[in-house]
Amino acid sequence: MMDRLDLVIRGGTVFDGSGAEGRLADVGIRDGMIVAVGQVPVAALEEIDATGKIVTPGFVDIHTHYDGQVTWEHRLSPSSQHGVTTVVMGNCGVGFAPCRADDRDRLVALMEGVEDIPEVVMTEGLPWNWETFPEYLDVVGGRKYDMDVVTQIPHSCLRVYVMGQRAIDGEDATAEDLAQMKRIATEAIKMGAIGFATSRSLFHRDKNGVAIPTKDAAERELMAIIDGMNEAGGGLVEALIDFEDVEAEFPLLRRMAERSGKLLTFTVTQIAHAPDAWKRCLVLIEEANRDGVSIKGQVMGRPMGMFVGLTVTFNPFSLHPSYQEIAQLPLAERVAILRQPEMRERLLAEPPGKGHYRRLDFLYHFDCMYRVDDPVRFDQTLDDSIGAIARREGRSPFEVAYDMMLEEDGTRMIHLRTANFVDGNMDAARALVTHPDTLLGLGDGGAHYGMICDAGYPSFMLAYWTRDCDDAGRIELSSVIKALSQDNAEAMGLRDRGRIATGYRADLNVIDHAKLKVRRPHIVFDLPAGGRRLLQDAEGFELTIVGGEITYRDGRPTGALPGQLVRGFRAVPARQEAPVSP
Repeated sequence: MMDRLDLVIRGGTVFDGSGAEGRLADVGIRDGMIVAVGQVPVAALEEIDATGKIVTPGFVDIHTHYDGQVTWEHRLSPSSQHGVTTVVMGNCGVGFAPCRADDRDRLVALMEGVEDIPEVVMTEGLPWNWETFPEYLDVVGGRKYDMDVVTQIPHSCLRVYVMGQRAIDGEDATAEDLAQMKRIATEAIKMGAIGFATSRSLFHRDKNGVAIPTKDAAERELMAIIDGMNEAGGGLVEALIDFEDVEAEFPLLRRMAERSGKLLTFTVTQIAHAPDAWKRCLVLIEEANRDGVSIKGQVMGRPMGMFVGLTVTFNPFSLHPSYQEIAQLPLAERVAILRQPEMRERLLAEPPGKGHYRRLDFLYHFDCMYRVDDPVRFDQTLDDSIGAIARREGRSPFEVAYDMMLEEDGTRMIHLRTANFVDGNMDAARALVTHPDTLLGLGDGGAHYGMICDAGYPSFMLAYWTRDCDDAGRIELSSVIKALSQDNAEAMGLRDRGRIATGYRADLNVIDHAKLKVRRPHIVFDLPAGGRRLLQDAEGFELTIVGGEITYRDGRPTGALPGQLVRGFRAVPARQEAPVSP
């Protein structure tokens, strides 16, 4: 006879994460584990009526940047607002450990430039009570969260820790450097990291425009780190490459995956300057997997880009001298000034200055800019862009953007699309997320506080692709849930979660699928030093459960913090069908 349960979810349509269709079932939970699925007549301390709702595994987000936030905050929003119950940090090769005291400013400058985390937020928020990577893990491991967190060792931190300024200057690692990197990588895996992450992107630069330290790291350096992981049993590899030349750059990734013997993932998106490169990437990934080399693309199921407007980091007038004169004023004061006819006339006639920030020409790509509505939409067409509106109305696109940003007392935002919308539709995004050799990710939660808010992608996937899009493009609900849960969990070696089955960790969501809405992002000031960040809400999540405890109820946090650091890979649990009786 089964003892009294902690929690039973009754009468919901259970999608177990395997890709199977949903079925009516109860889910019984005790001691943080799923102990029964089916008819569960046993009483529980709390019973949830899920009639008419779907019940899913908790979602696993494989690409986040909560490396700093986990040291000062317990709630890992916005990810936790969208059914995510496990996140993987340390992506793109950036983070905060290992780090010597003398190198802290270097890493802060790097994170400010690469991930748009303001220096004052990091200076105020980071306790810096670690130096080595194991010490950082101990700090994270001593805290509680509203979800589980998993770490990778960031290549930039490792390189700077070993080489100091030589790493910033792009020098090659010496034999002694390589030996030290290898040793630290071995130690990191032994202490609980699941892999290492690196970036070779030209666009990843610190706040002063200096390239990320790993951009031109030699192949022998990458292989030394992989060898170090292998000495501790092996680890995953995550990489970011621009793919200016797919044929020239992909072979390095393949050799890295061959050397590691484990999964390598890298970012794959559709981009304007190489609109078909993603297709070639998928072909090369397919070839590698046929040859037994494990590689998958990390992809996003909607257009990607940045939000611009008066409340966020940039807008199309950020470099105009007249706007810079008022840029630091409170929003209400700026809006009042911008509504003055003389200011409008002056600003629209004024050319932008050069500015100090790198590569801001994208602020004038008006054919890629779209009004952000509520609920948020990404299925507009090219005719809906600011550039197209300006041409139809015989106005300057600057004028259209100016008026749009002033709507709703200056809180209206514009989405500048930089990926997955080159053709004015989401066909490429759909092809990417439905490919068998890709993984859903790229949410970037914990970073890009004033520009990007992609961490709500699980809600978008469920609301749009399984319900709101036309019949021809619709994706099966069971397939999307599998991609968000089991596929990502298994890929990351976290095989104790991502399924609704006995023996698995009790990470679940109860969702009113018919009412699911993805709200437009909004600004809050809740970071250290009163820092600003974008958050995005979703309606329809009735419950999120982490380790058997309810962390969100009707979209609001309960205050429960059952999440913790997960050290290392997790095996598939023994699935023992528990007897149930009244």
